[in-house]
Amino acid sequence: MTRTAKDILKEAILLETRGKAFYKTVAEKCDSPSAKKIFEMMAEEEDEHIKFLSKQFINYTKTHSFIKPDAPKEDPEETVILKVLTDKVKKEINAASFESAAISSAIDFEMNAVNLYKSRAKEATDPNEKELYTILAAWEGEHSRMLVDINNSLKEDIWNDNNFWPF
Repeated sequence: MTRTAKDILKEAILLETRGKAFYKTVAEKCDSPSAKKIFEMMAEEEDEHIKFLSKQFINYTKTHSFIKPDAPKEDPEETVILKVLTDKVKKEINAASFESAAISSAIDFEMNAVNLYKSRAKEATDPNEKELYTILAAWEGEHSRMLVDINNSLKEDIWNDNNFWPF
């Protein structure tokens, strides 16, 4: 079954909406203040992705074409905040905590988005559609890399704390 551009846009908006709901719920349940802040920021990012995609969906529904997407504005301050929060999270939670399980699940969410967007960027013939999905794949890829970094650090800690190393 061939998925249309409109189908992909709907799927992408749904994926981002689910991600936002997930991150908001996790943030509410976090004991770690730093993890809570990271998940709140990720929910806000997913909201930005929803707006980004919705603008395209509205236009595509009317014109059957994509508009040239605006590149997301990088906030250097936000990058620094996330780095500081990431370091704090690594100290505040352990690998068997709720937050750690949520980080692991979030990696799956982000990778699903990256895969969808990369796949669609590869298939797209409209240059604006290709650019849209390339931007989104990179955006989600950054989230994924941050989460994987936290997750790997937590796994390393639990291995060291429990003497899992064979030497």
